[in-house]
Amino acid sequence: MDKHTDEVQAMFDEVAPRYDVVNDILSLGQTRRWRKIVFDAVGAQPGQRVLDVAAGTGTSAEPFADAGIAVVACDFSQGMLKVGKRRRPDIDFVAGDAMNLPFASSSFDATTISFGLRNVEDPQAAIAEMLRVTKPGGSLVIAEFSHPTFAPFRTVYSEYLMKALPPIAKKVSSNPAAYVYLAESIRDWPNQDGLAAWIDAVGWETVRYRNLSGGIVAVHRATKPHSKTP
Repeated sequence: MDKHTDEVQAMFDEVAPRYDVVNDILSLGQTRRWRKIVFDAVGAQPGQRVLDVAAGTGTSAEPFADAGIAVVACDFSQGMLKVGKRRRPDIDFVAGDAMNLPFASSSFDATTISFGLRNVEDPQAAIAEMLRVTKPGGSLVIAEFSHPTFAPFRTVYSEYLMKALPPIAKKVSSNPAAYVYLAESIRDWPNQDGLAAWIDAVGWETVRYRNLSGGIVAVHRATKPHSKTP
């Protein structure tokens, strides 16, 4: 890993113990609803195998485990994995880089990533890796912060991210600077169509998305073509 990746990993290691609590506060409790929508979008059934990339402490993997679906929670932060393993020992946690996943090709029926793609140094490389490890005909679901569709609200939201979020994080997080980084990464992230174009460009098909909370979050879905061999 390069210096940037090392710095981001160290940041997530540090905030891991309170990461989920802070996220719930900053999202006004919406993270639970968003996770349920992601679970429904994946549509996995018992007997299938799901990969959750950038899974952090495993909160995004929990709905699958609770439904009796075999889920692997993969993350590059040892701190996040440690917290997750302690809380949910029934989930299979694996250390791994999203741009070089430690899994064989065509290993999973579905692959998902929630609010982690924008923290990857090369998001398109990660999307391509998720294509590689997914079985032909399998699905991809990406939940990520996006651009509100109503222009006046978009301005208010941007102000919240850059002005209100860091002071709130300072009161509830051990590393408020990390949330300044996260706010900037959200602000600089491509819009819904931009991400859809990335997904399409690496070989996924039937790419579509659904806006949540007025476009604050978008859930993108795609399918791996049966003709793809990676």
